[in-house]
Amino acid sequence: MKTRLLTGLLSLLMPAMVMAGEYDLTVDRVKIDTGDFVKEGIGYNGASPGPVMRFKEGENVKINVTNNLDEMTSIHWHGLILPFDQDGVPGISFPGIKPGETFTYEFPIQQAGTYWFHSHSGFQEPDGAYGSIVIEPEGREPFRYDREYVVQLTDKHPHSGDRIMRNLKMMPDYYNREQQTVGEFFSDVSKNGLMNTVSDRMAWGGMRMMKADVEDIHGFTGLINGKGPSQNWTGIFEPGERIRLRFINSSAMTYFDIRIPGLDMTVVQADGNNVQPVSVDEFRIGVAETYDVIVRPKDEQAYTIFAESMGRSGYARATLAPEEGMEAAVPQLREPARLTMADMSGMAGMDHGDIDMNNSEGMSGMDHSSMEGMDHSGMSAMDHGSMALGKEGQSDPFYAKGSGLVPTAANGGKFLSYADLKAQNPLYEDREPTKEVELRLTGNMERYTWSINGVKYEDADPIRLKYGERVRFKFVNETMMTHPMHLHGMWSILDVGAGQWNPIKHTISVNPGTTVYMETEVDEPGQWAFHCHLSYHAAAGMFRKVIVEGGPESTQAKTDAAAEEGGEA
Repeated sequence: MKTRLLTGLLSLLMPAMVMAGEYDLTVDRVKIDTGDFVKEGIGYNGASPGPVMRFKEGENVKINVTNNLDEMTSIHWHGLILPFDQDGVPGISFPGIKPGETFTYEFPIQQAGTYWFHSHSGFQEPDGAYGSIVIEPEGREPFRYDREYVVQLTDKHPHSGDRIMRNLKMMPDYYNREQQTVGEFFSDVSKNGLMNTVSDRMAWGGMRMMKADVEDIHGFTGLINGKGPSQNWTGIFEPGERIRLRFINSSAMTYFDIRIPGLDMTVVQADGNNVQPVSVDEFRIGVAETYDVIVRPKDEQAYTIFAESMGRSGYARATLAPEEGMEAAVPQLREPARLTMADMSGMAGMDHGDIDMNNSEGMSGMDHSSMEGMDHSGMSAMDHGSMALGKEGQSDPFYAKGSGLVPTAANGGKFLSYADLKAQNPLYEDREPTKEVELRLTGNMERYTWSINGVKYEDADPIRLKYGERVRFKFVNETMMTHPMHLHGMWSILDVGAGQWNPIKHTISVNPGTTVYMETEVDEPGQWAFHCHLSYHAAAGMFRKVIVEGGPESTQAKTDAAAEEGGEA
């Protein structure tokens, strides 16, 4: 009990925590030490990550942001429902914050849960400009816990964001360290036969694609709360306590598979919203997503929090322990993931340079007509007929059948699926959508451009919605990459086939070769961003402006002014 009381007092005194009703943030040049390398980056209040900002549901907050950089900056409050002119996206909701100036954000807190904040200017976010948000609910939580920790993940690279983007534009596989080897060729021959292996290699070569193209960026160090694996961030517990871990993926590009060997995890929140509890051994957290889990270590021993990248190119690691200095074994990385032809089933919209995707000869004889999953028109997010099957026979309807990305738990146990997520309480009345908007996720690997419906952001018209509509969005992923799609300002109701109990999220992950549906109650007027949250995909064009027309007269006037001035309202 004394240890618990002391830990509680120390947490109140931690300088990183912002506890007042009015907040001050500075945007600064900082040094980032990962344990593997030290680099200059951008942070808040002199550090990266920035502070844990604690709000209370129902209060009004005032946040003074002072820009100490020699360039423009901004802060976006990821997942928060607020007036559009407080959303923090330069060119859409406000002009940005000039060097040396202070901008004051003011907005009501209308929700509870785990969220985060980050810059929406250039590549400041991957360069270190991010932090976390914890919002206490007005009422009691529907679950119990004795202690909590934020577990904020990122993928810190030695290169700056600008340099990474230049290198990707010059050579899309510049950072790919998982090229197939001669040894892997002979291994495939022994499993699949010589002719099948050669045909497979020729097909991929004809597309100028690689099975190892799971992640664009390798060579990063995974950080948890700003600490690399060798620095080992540690959360203290007393055996028998229920511990709430607030996982936030603040990476630029990396999906993480999370497990804590020796502990079951109970998922209680997804993207800040309560879900019906799900016990799992492992879960995948997409870029920009958050998951809250509860664990209950009963033994007086250390446990490793292991976050392994989806492509197995790197990892982050931390520890839960009864006292500082204790460690547990760190698992080895599993074999690298490999894409399959199932992940290429949406290839009709994937422009690979000079290859005619409608010409079977240009595809080294690939017969698309017989390829599973090519007909997206009738596909539903819960179409179990096209369900993905993993190596151990596990299934997940949110992956293409035969996908090389289907996750399986390291211990053979339960791996979380979107299909497991059901809302604790419906936020909206279940009603039929009034319109459907199809968003095809497209790209050109040769030039490293990413787009929606084949059009980059700078060439695209805004998506126009009307206040009061219920819109059904249809994502069709025609690329071989996984895209975390984030709609600002309004909730995304993910269709898992649960009707009114469908989970409410702010970021929806869309896997290769799949079609995923979400619905949105258009209840926030103004101008909003809608984009892939992979930093370099958004910058390369997978981005849209959404304009919500109508609503309260005062807001409509602001929206009209912003539209006339190109977002600089």
